[in-house]
This record gives sequence, C-alpha cells and structure tokens, in this order.
Amino acid sequence: MKLAFVASDAPLAQSALAELRASHDAVALEDADVIIALGGDGFMLQTLHATQHLDAPVYGMNRGTMGFLMNAYALEGLMARLRAAELAVLNPLRMRATRADGSMVEALAINEVSVLRQGAQAAKLRIVVDGKERLGELVCDGAMVSTPAGSTAYNYSAHGPILPINSDVLALTPVAAFRPRRWRGALLPKSSSVRIDVISPKRRPVMADADSRSVRNVVQVEISSVQGIAHKLMFDPGHGLEERLLREQFV
Repeated sequence: MKLAFVASDAPLAQSALAELRASHDAVALEDADVIIALGGDGFMLQTLHATQHLDAPVYGMNRGTMGFLMNAYALEGLMARLRAAELAVLNPLRMRATRADGSMVEALAINEVSVLRQGAQAAKLRIVVDGKERLGELVCDGAMVSTPAGSTAYNYSAHGPILPINSDVLALTPVAAFRPRRWRGALLPKSSSVRIDVISPKRRPVMADADSRSVRNVVQVEISSVQGIAHKLMFDPGHGLEERLLREQFV
C-alpha cells in the first residue's frame, strides 16, 4: 500500500508528519493508494478539495483542534488500521454565486454553502427550490444548505437537523430567522436545486460562503449537489461517519 502524507502548518501536525515519514516510505500524491492527512477538520476539507481529481481515499489523523472527520493519531499500527478501515463517500455541493457587478463565482463545498448578512442589517432573502418559490421573504442573519457530512457543523449550531450520512437529503436551515420567526428550515431531496435571491442587496449586502471560500456582495446564489464528484474518506472500524452522526444525537 503506497502512502502519501500531507499536514497542516500547525507544529503538532508537522511533528507527526516527520514521525510518519521516518517510519514509512512516502510517495507523491498522484502515486498514492491512500493519502494520510494530519491536522484538524479544516485541513481535512482543504485536502479533500485539493485531491478531488485523484482516486485515492483520504485517511485523516487528528493533529488539530477539531477532529470530527479525523481518526485518532497513533504512530504504530498504521498499515493494519488502513487495511481494516471503513470507507465513506461524500458528494459536494456546487455554489454558483452571482455578484452585484454581474460576475459569477463557482466553488464546491463538502460541508455547507451559506448565505450571510454582510453588514449590520439583517438580510432579506427569497428561497426558490427547483424553480418554484417556496419562501417569498426570509428576514434573517442568513441561510445555508448542508450535506449530511456537514450537518453537525455550522448547520447544527444554527439548530438544523443532523442527517444520516447515507441519506439522500439536504438540510436548508435559517440563521437567526426573524421573519417568519417560527420557520426552522426544510429537508430537501438531494437532487434539489436551491436558489437564494437577495432582496435589497444595496441596502442589505450579503455574502456567500462555500467551505470558507467567501464571495462578497452577492445578489443570487444557486446550490446543488454534484453527483459526479465523490470524496472518499477512511475511518477506523466503529468510528465511521454513520456512527459519529448517530452518537452526536445522543450526547
């Protein structure tokens, strides 16, 4: 099994990288059977985006602050852990954000695409699903569309639902909804296309964010799942995403 190693800039991750390279032969990313990522969840997302053109799965070990997408770090027994690992396959979201000047920015998100107020005033948003207006005006701090893998992150902190990893469902969740005050969001089929229009963008400017890639002064954001891209993650037995998502609901 040919391994490639990548690590965040954090001293703990760099130290682990040196230890693993000293005890295992390393190959280039393009030649690897498995990519070992050392860091936290943010670095794992960076690694998945950077290696989406490669077929090799990514096995993360936590050397960062958060570790929901990571396995525990251990220097010994790595090859045995890789042989026994479970595989999870994630499809990202595609964001098409149109700015006020007419330019468009595309980006992929593994966790969520969020549309957030950019200034002091609340955002006013219109939500259209599969070409049909579903909410004419949402006054809020923002709204997001989350994948099952991202449902325990920003989505959960905004009181959105945790989604089973194998469900063909996306979560549409408001952030601090003011009107309609009781609207808590919606569960949508994975095949849905969501369009969020910004009402009064000059007076109430809005930004869009796809896994921390931000676009300011947007007037419209289109969000859909990309079935043609599959991110593959490896987890130790009994600690895969399905188990972690279930466990989160009983904490």
